[in-house]
Amino acid sequence: MERYKLIKEVGDGSFGTVWRAINKQNGDIVAIKKMKKKYYSWEECVNLREVKSLRKMNHQNIVKLKEVIRESDILFFVFEYMEFNLYQLMKKRENPFSEGEVRNLCFQVFQGLSYMHQRGYFHRDLKPENLLVTKDIIKIADFGLVREISSQPPYTEYVSTRWYRAPEVLLQSYLYSSKVDMWAMGAIMAELFTLRPLFPGASEADEIYKICSVVGSPTTESWTDGLKLARDINFQFPQLAGVHLSVLIPSVSDDAISLITSLCSWDPCKRPTAAEVLQHPFFQSCFYIPPSLRIKAVARTPPSSSVRGALDRQAVKGHSVALPNSKLTNIFSSPKLHPSLASGVQRKLDMANEDGVKNDKSLKTSRQPKYRPPGKDSPSSTNKVQNARGVSETTEKFANMSVGTRRWSLGQPLLPTLKNRVNLASESGNLVRPAHVPTTRKVTR
Repeated sequence: MERYKLIKEVGDGSFGTVWRAINKQNGDIVAIKKMKKKYYSWEECVNLREVKSLRKMNHQNIVKLKEVIRESDILFFVFEYMEFNLYQLMKKRENPFSEGEVRNLCFQVFQGLSYMHQRGYFHRDLKPENLLVTKDIIKIADFGLVREISSQPPYTEYVSTRWYRAPEVLLQSYLYSSKVDMWAMGAIMAELFTLRPLFPGASEADEIYKICSVVGSPTTESWTDGLKLARDINFQFPQLAGVHLSVLIPSVSDDAISLITSLCSWDPCKRPTAAEVLQHPFFQSCFYIPPSLRIKAVARTPPSSSVRGALDRQAVKGHSVALPNSKLTNIFSSPKLHPSLASGVQRKLDMANEDGVKNDKSLKTSRQPKYRPPGKDSPSSTNKVQNARGVSETTEKFANMSVGTRRWSLGQPLLPTLKNRVNLASESGNLVRPAHVPTTRKVTR
């Protein structure tokens, strides 16, 4: 820890405090989370779920854990620094976020969630305080309650902040899945549009009442398992009809209402996965044709009859061909490895280790589907491997071939419309919500 200088405390939670700090060697601003519990062995530190999960994940929308330091039985997590959390941004605003801003923020979060779920983890504590923002970039943080999807139940009864807690967890179910993250994101999306929590329950029972007042009470058609869970704990749902979300969230598109409604379904099986959400019409504008292709797609003046005739004659002699781009970029590549450092009572762990590399290989077989514009072949359909003989034969054919005047450019992998995409060397850990409530909110947390 002698390499870091603590600047200011920025958060205090149940498990630790978070400090803004500076690296004395290179001047980087970082966030250091100091754990309150004592750790008497290095193995105990390495086996923490928060450490194990973050070591296996490398994504632009998941906060980066730079290193873990144990000194005098005190554990420190060094994160990249992020300027705000989402709650702080909502608290400072006088007007709600526009639909475009909500789309941009949520699209990034769902990308991070899709990656996380594919890697075998679900967060279990999604809330505005655990979504960190710098400029237009948002990242998922605080993996203290993370759980492996493949782990055996029973799971912990208490997970997530009450306002974003899925109904199956409120009813004390020990069998829940990554769909609890999807419920939380539905509540967060609605809150971004209104700057008010969608389900601000004062207790578990009141939380269920708030959900029923919006979604409507569950029935045998909407959630049979939920009715059984309620009977098991002698709980009776209040009988409420609910309201349409367009009444509570006016002036937003039907696609936004449709997405939030599906995310806040009683039955977890009816909630979409993060990968499915990315294909929802609400996010359709997040996919775009790169500028290089847009220029070629601009309408041109039709050629004259003489020019068309020349083109037709030329087409008889040769063919226009498109060269497949056989090199697909692995967006989940891991950084280079370097050895861990150890000196005296201080031990440090490099986060980019062999575990991440092994999981990157397994991810190649389970990558989320990419959006395909109409009439275009997916880049994944191109051949990834060519032997030397095939390459030489193809080269020889192209050398003897006359190429037409019209050349088609292969569609590049489509990217989301995210402004100011930059590489950040900053982030923070768990920031706690202040005790006072902003004037834009009518209820207390």
